[in-house]
Amino acid sequence: FINTSGVGLIEHPWRIAADNLRPGDLLILSGTIADHGMAVMSVREGLTFETAIESDTAPLNELVARMLDRAGDNLHAMRDPTRGGLAATLNEFAETSRVGIRIFEEKIPVRPHVQAACELLGLDPLHIANEGKLVAAVAPEAAERLLLAMQAHPLGKQAVIVGEVVPEHPGRVVMHTRLGADRIVELPVGELLPRIC
Repeated sequence: FINTSGVGLIEHPWRIAADNLRPGDLLILSGTIADHGMAVMSVREGLTFETAIESDTAPLNELVARMLDRAGDNLHAMRDPTRGGLAATLNEFAETSRVGIRIFEEKIPVRPHVQAACELLGLDPLHIANEGKLVAAVAPEAAERLLLAMQAHPLGKQAVIVGEVVPEHPGRVVMHTRLGADRIVELPVGELLPRIC
């Protein structure tokens, strides 16, 4: 067993929490999803692809410090979408804040070889673990400057606005698909794959 503790000083009064989303907030994803989980899965299953799938594991402290510096109290929530992937994180946001979340499939970055691996294995990239990405909810007036600040950092250069917080359908995440339909993004069910921790 490994146990860790964080010790430090609280430098500001800002509240950044999963239950702090507000209608109108925009959701920023720091980069491509499903890289880490599919890297682990492909090695475990002995799968090979034309392009190697590499984990996205990375320390996010410098990126987060830059985000705090640019957005301040306009940054309402932030999480790393690890076990359960982006779907689990967004559902946690929606449930705890009692708001609806609307995301756009065409905006969510997935590397082509990762997408191909997911399709081959019948997995949804939204449910796959990430280890070097984050998703943040930010007030709309600060979203553009925060996005530009993230894109200027190596770990946020692929950052993109993927959705918005809405008052409709509280507690649910809805994705507008490339086909023009809407579908509910459910929490992953059963054993989360790959089981990493």
